[in-house]
Amino acid sequence: MPHREGQSLRIVFAGTPDFAAESLKALLASRHRVVGVYTQPDRPAGRGRKLTPSPVKRLAQEHDLPVEQPLSLKDADAQQRLAEFDADVMIVVAYGLLLPQAVLDIPRLGCLNVHASLLPRWRGAAPIQRAIEAGDSESGITLMQMDAGLDTGDMLLIERTPIDDATTGGDLHDRLAELGGRTLVEGIDALAANGLSATPQPDEGVTYASKLSKPEAKLDFRQSAAALSRRIRAFNPWPVAWTHLDSDTLRLWFATPEVDPVVERDTPPGTLLEPASDALRIACGEHGRDVLRVTQLQMPGGKPLAARDLLNANHPRLSPGQRLGQPKEADR
Repeated sequence: MPHREGQSLRIVFAGTPDFAAESLKALLASRHRVVGVYTQPDRPAGRGRKLTPSPVKRLAQEHDLPVEQPLSLKDADAQQRLAEFDADVMIVVAYGLLLPQAVLDIPRLGCLNVHASLLPRWRGAAPIQRAIEAGDSESGITLMQMDAGLDTGDMLLIERTPIDDATTGGDLHDRLAELGGRTLVEGIDALAANGLSATPQPDEGVTYASKLSKPEAKLDFRQSAAALSRRIRAFNPWPVAWTHLDSDTLRLWFATPEVDPVVERDTPPGTLLEPASDALRIACGEHGRDVLRVTQLQMPGGKPLAARDLLNANHPRLSPGQRLGQPKEADR
């Protein structure tokens, strides 16, 4: 039921990471009232494995908001506590818990989700990184009316943003976090005034963004330079693309395909070629005829550096002919 223009809504917010905190921050700066916050339980973090609150919890505490951290929303006590907030709407952003239908039905205007893709493309856990990895030319925010499915609800608002050949996972994350907050407030304002029209997601174009893992960030230099560069950008800043440098781990933070590469003969994929002034050059592709230009990398035990700095230092482990991705026999 729409509200009068200018009236504020009572909102319960559910979210956990930095991405979600940007949406909560936008709501706190709006005319609407956040009456309660749900977030994941504190998790061990850092070398000391100390229990650490989520970014959303820290922001909520700064604003003296009540915080709930249930392990599940399936039991009656948790649902009763949610009902006691008497919220007009629940906003869910990267919360990390599935909401059963009984929870979706509690707020008077239902539950809305801020999702970091152009639905129905990239439903699921890692839409930002999967869009870059797949070579999509754009991404965006979809404000969605939640239902019991996985990112299957009706679409309320869509905002787009481009992806170019320099966009990393971190770049797109930050841009979409800010865009998500703005889109959310626009949607809540419209909901409070005249309501929002809902558009069902089309059946065509559905893709799923599976959760990221460290093992999948290992590079296979038999892939094309274009595919490898997208994966490296997508996995920056986490889980960070990597390969073997003998028995150690070499992390690659930024790379581009070389335009019109010239490789005189078939070269084993992963072989270091003569470097450019500002980049390592790695043979890749099925026959080693592609060239990947790596301009930012992290040596074992070191920090991320520009390739130019490592090349100027004549780092002995980055000599032409060295083959990456091949652990020593003792390490296999």
